[in-house]
Amino acid sequence: MAKAVMTQVEIEPIDRLEEKVKLLVSMIDRLRADQSRASDENARLSRELDGMKARLAEAEGTSTELAAMRQEREAIRSRVGEMLAQIESLDL
Repeated sequence: MAKAVMTQVEIEPIDRLEEKVKLLVSMIDRLRADQSRASDENARLSRELDGMKARLAEAEGTSTELAAMRQEREAIRSRVGEMLAQIESLDL
């Protein structure tokens, strides 16, 4: 009987250890899944950021082109105004 009690006492710590190991394995599985999701999200956000950078570069190019066209329009407007003034001065 003493041997049975002794075996029972020795098994209880092993059972607790086994339960803790199972919990640890479960936690590791959750952490791996979380890491995988975070990695996927990071890749998606990196692709999105690259797309936004491309759009920004395109918009900056368009903005520069628009500014050049405005300057050209003002130069043309000025020249047309000068031509009209010269035509009016001809007194035809």
